[in-house]
Amino acid sequence: MSEASNVPTAPATPRGPHRRTGWWPRRRRQGVRPPGAGPDTGTAAAEGDARPSAHPPVLWRMRTTVPERPGALAALCAALAEAEVDILALQTHPLGESATVDEFMLRAPAALEKNRLVALAVAGGGRDTWLERADAHELVDVPTRVLAVATRTALDTAELPLALRAMLGRCTIRSVPALSLSGKPMSDPVPPEGVLAETVLRLPDPSGGAIVVERPQLPFTPAEFARARALVELDAQLGQRVPRRRDVLTLPEGNAITVRRADTGDLEAAVAMHERCSEDTLRLRYHGPVRDADRYLAHLLSPRFGRTLAVETASGRLVALGHLLWDGDEAEVALLVEDDWQHRGIGGELLGRLVRMAVEAGYESVYAVTRSANTGMVATMRGLGLPLDYQIEEGTMVISAPLSPVAAPAGAEGR
Repeated sequence: MSEASNVPTAPATPRGPHRRTGWWPRRRRQGVRPPGAGPDTGTAAAEGDARPSAHPPVLWRMRTTVPERPGALAALCAALAEAEVDILALQTHPLGESATVDEFMLRAPAALEKNRLVALAVAGGGRDTWLERADAHELVDVPTRVLAVATRTALDTAELPLALRAMLGRCTIRSVPALSLSGKPMSDPVPPEGVLAETVLRLPDPSGGAIVVERPQLPFTPAEFARARALVELDAQLGQRVPRRRDVLTLPEGNAITVRRADTGDLEAAVAMHERCSEDTLRLRYHGPVRDADRYLAHLLSPRFGRTLAVETASGRLVALGHLLWDGDEAEVALLVEDDWQHRGIGGELLGRLVRMAVEAGYESVYAVTRSANTGMVATMRGLGLPLDYQIEEGTMVISAPLSPVAAPAGAEGR
């Protein structure tokens, strides 16, 4: 019985070999309303509420394009003020000599509906207005936010996709390898300066390939493109880096193990662990021919596609790997424990740490893909103590778990 998850034999999309095959649809993506759409459920006061003061004000993030002429911004602010809307923060994104995209953090009366806010912006001279609910955590000035994400990136190669997300807001980020496992190019080369195409950014990945950032609900501005490019250039200058923290733990039977971050420098040790694993263990983990298992390791160990935890014995032998793989708005967890070290609590220890890292990275859910007969992985997921959702098709099971800072298992993050 293996504590294992899934990596299909061939990628169905350019997102790397950990992606599940094409028959499984994208799950539970958060819908995005277009600008000017009706109010989001639960975001506005109930219709007909005669006591708006009984409800706390609502925070909104708004973007609108304003003509570049004297008094244009003042007219927009005056239109908002007439409806008792407070402007808490303002950021400008110049588009040239004719217009500027202005981004506001607003505090509005609870009774003021989304459509009404958009109408106020239009009345004040704005166009192409976009609006979404915000929270107090977004009340951070831009220089502070940029410095924070730059610090995260400087400490850990795996942080670059997360840092881009923190800087650019709600978006999907994909790292596309230069070559597939079969050696074929995965995409057209990206020029050194990158490509800005309205709702898509393409940047050269310092580790090879491309970083693709998509935000269908809101076009990127030249200022955002410049910030993203500068962050990627910082990552390229620093080179690959992984925190070197090591946690020594004692298993119930008395054996000491060390849990640490892993990277491509562990490739040789990981291949040696594969050789000690049974065919059943490898088959449950990778869902394909056992002879192909080694081909996935370079991708799985790359910090660009997520984080990997390794377990070493007191003698320094690698006996287990746990992967947290970035997958758009979700994160996949996967485990491989060498046969002789299964059923000792190692899988549960790794999974708890991976889930905590996913929470800290801002993911709202994780999922594992495995065979329905893999009772070891199912039991390990149940051991999280989180609500689980099971989807089964043709013997393949996707187990997903919602996350929250409160529900996340306690323990070190393994950084």
